Amino acid sequence: MPSIRRTAAAAVAVAALLVTATACGPEDTKAAGQDSAAEAGGSSGLPKLPNGLPKSLDSLKKWEQGGWKNWDKETWARKASEFANPVIKDLWKPSRMAKAEDAPVVTTQSTGSGGSGATDPEPRPVTAQQVERPYHQHMAPIGKIFFDSPDGPMVCSGTVVSDPANPGKSNLVWTAGHCVHSGSSGGWMRNIVFVPSYNDSGLPANQVAASSQQNVSPYGTWWADWSQTSTQWIEGGGHSGNAASAYDFAVLHVKPENGGGKSLEETVGTSVPVWFDAPQGNGVTGGLDGVKAIGYPQAPPYDGAKMMNCLDRPVRLTMAQSTPAMHWIGCSMTGGTSGGGWLADRNGELSLVSNSSIGSLDHTWLAGPHLGPEAEGVFDAISKKYAGQ
Repeated sequence: MPSIRRTAAAAVAVAALLVTATACGPEDTKAAGQDSAAEAGGSSGLPKLPNGLPKSLDSLKKWEQGGWKNWDKETWARKASEFANPVIKDLWKPSRMAKAEDAPVVTTQSTGSGGSGATDPEPRPVTAQQVERPYHQHMAPIGKIFFDSPDGPMVCSGTVVSDPANPGKSNLVWTAGHCVHSGSSGGWMRNIVFVPSYNDSGLPANQVAASSQQNVSPYGTWWADWSQTSTQWIEGGGHSGNAASAYDFAVLHVKPENGGGKSLEETVGTSVPVWFDAPQGNGVTGGLDGVKAIGYPQAPPYDGAKMMNCLDRPVRLTMAQSTPAMHWIGCSMTGGTSGGGWLADRNGELSLVSNSSIGSLDHTWLAGPHLGPEAEGVFDAISKKYAGQ
């Protein structure tokens, strides 16, 4: 039975949830981060930030009251040197998390456009199921990502992934490119955090806002101090599914809001390795026998409070000429699932093979990028940057 990789210090058991589904080159990266000079800040001890980015809770409240109207694509930070995500302590309280909305990328297409990979018949719908609770005992690597966008606070999903440069001590989170960067129409999202095992006991949405910080974020809040996504997404990504969706992946390096010496992997007790260039197809022709897509769907009929999953055998969807085929499954999960990991069995160990990127408007399927050389380049760059740290 497949299992999730655990550190020696793992304090929780992680259930092996995946079973076989029977129904139904070159490095190419765009990076962003804060160098030591920027982090040092001025006399106030705060970083010098671009584009009037709020530096405190008070300034953030004034900014929010302005309706985000001054945060358009002309003022968004796009370059690596412009990215800034300073910790604003106590920003993401349960009440603010509960107000965040989904960040969907959808397409009305049910068939692809040919290209370098084939498009298979559309998968049959699969109804998402709840992950067993408490989440930290059954799917500890999965969590919720919160960030501020020009449209207000939003959510995605993410997965703690193993870091070869820091074995057993990873601080890396895998998610979708559109959860960190708006693509060709904008720039880097702001105030990006990862909350592993969000709403650990699965409280109803109407109770989450008033719940304790410990229950909503049992492992704390982790701020991204570096973000890495593909050049293809930054130059061509957008709100609707298109060719850039085949490169809609990202990796975050995170640090705890309250400090501390333990890594994210040590804190949650587990991580999953990334399986680059995993087989594609319908399982019969040499593809994957099954994948489990996991995340926190936010758009109706879901409410973002519960971790859900879909199990299906993936087929291929090619969005455009010259782009690689994406993994394609039946799944009813909606916006908010974006960035959530797709896990598959690799020699008895659960490994990440993709992330949720696009879905149908009627919520019958999801598609995620095939993690080829571009994805491996993005991952290697951020892993090497923090090697030994």
